[in-house]
Amino acid sequence: MQTRRSFLKLGAGAAAAGALVPFSSNASPSNIKWHEEHEIIIVGSGFAGLAAAVEAGKLGAKDVVVFEKLGVYGGNSTLNAGQACFANTDLQKKLGIEDSAELMVQDQLKSGRGYASEELLRHSAELGPYIYQLTKDCGCVYRDHIINTGGTSATRSHQVVERSGSGFIRPMLKTARSYGVKTKIRHKFEGLITAADGKVLGIKVRRGYHFGHEGSGELINVRASKGVLIATGGFGANVSFRQALDPNLGPEVGCTNARGATGDGLIAMLAEGAMPVHLSFIQSGPWASPDEGGFGYGAGFSLYNFPHSIAVDRSTGQRFMNETADRKTRADLEVQRRDKDGKPNPALLIAPKHEAQKDPSMENVLRYNVAWEFDSVEAIAKHFDVPLKPLKKQIDDWNTYVKAGEDPQFGKRMNMSTGIYLKAPFIVQRLWPKVHYCQGGIQINTKAEVIAAKTGEKIPGLYAAGEVSGGIHGVSRLGGCSTPECMAFGVTAARSIMKA
Repeated sequence: MQTRRSFLKLGAGAAAAGALVPFSSNASPSNIKWHEEHEIIIVGSGFAGLAAAVEAGKLGAKDVVVFEKLGVYGGNSTLNAGQACFANTDLQKKLGIEDSAELMVQDQLKSGRGYASEELLRHSAELGPYIYQLTKDCGCVYRDHIINTGGTSATRSHQVVERSGSGFIRPMLKTARSYGVKTKIRHKFEGLITAADGKVLGIKVRRGYHFGHEGSGELINVRASKGVLIATGGFGANVSFRQALDPNLGPEVGCTNARGATGDGLIAMLAEGAMPVHLSFIQSGPWASPDEGGFGYGAGFSLYNFPHSIAVDRSTGQRFMNETADRKTRADLEVQRRDKDGKPNPALLIAPKHEAQKDPSMENVLRYNVAWEFDSVEAIAKHFDVPLKPLKKQIDDWNTYVKAGEDPQFGKRMNMSTGIYLKAPFIVQRLWPKVHYCQGGIQINTKAEVIAAKTGEKIPGLYAAGEVSGGIHGVSRLGGCSTPECMAFGVTAARSIMKA
């Protein structure tokens, strides 16, 4: 018999995600057939999940399992540029960069436009040095170079040599396994199993699941003796869900996320009464290219070259933004670049080859026709139908800004482009935003405990970390800040579970 409570929960889940309806069971443990039991259950094998697994192992946990629904580990975390913002590190000191956790928090609060959680941001930033060392202890290797990211007042984005999130995932996965952590692919999380008093007892999993075949595999019940951590990431790839929250993000809008970023964990926790926070705050990446799918090579090219390059409107030949402003500022301005009929007219990022070639991304964007090389300003103007005279003037003006160390047009931080003049040959890439990150999710506290909407108290036995949690970054997340935040709250969740 379906109770009113179960009906409401079913309706909430269905309304949120269409076909994605989570399983929920309220019963005593004695009435449930458990197929497996573990000390700690971690759902998701990205930054948050693996950091939690490593920390739990360090703290002496004897039976930890990580479930991943896809056929490979890492999820969406493998697709980023391998960057993580840390403050006051040994590498920063070596390079003469002054920074602090407090400065990092203030930068993020400004970007969050009054909606970010100072408490959660500070918790993450202060854990930064520990996370930085943890990753190095796992075997992650950082480049001897720190990247400038938009909206920051200090250079702090450390990057692994692989220039990909895989440079974090592989070493952390290996380390977690060295502690005896069990890792299982093709196990799709279907929902939480709770007791009558609301305590989370375990989860329902579809074992042997193959993505896109929703009926594949078999359903099993897995019990957690200490706690369940949901680290399933965001919902950027769930078009119906994101469009319900923001009508402008329909199927015609690209996405950088992995196909598994469908919001399963978020939807299940909402159905169990978790507090939703900022679900409509969905960020688009201003470094994306319309000439490739997903995250792509163009993102790496843009991220490296924004500090010393210019972005111009094709219809005017003029700059229209500070190329190192925060992501929302740039993405909002980029999406306004349209022709007289209102159709997208992607802006151009014009970079000097003599500097761009220092980064490996240049070779890839040229090879795959994501960017093109030009020997003159005239060639750029002809190829992209840009007014030549204003484009020439804009490049000349920019070079005077470089020489003077000041940008009177948009106030760009010019110490990032000292001595780097814009001159031929040029490498040019088109820019058009893609859905990249969901700032919204369920509410957590500084212990990574999930908060119930009805009571404002924690839901016993339930923890969350990473993009599935919301309210941390506010309206706009700064680049390179999700990686350390995911890991920080993964570590925090492991500590909280072990103390429970």
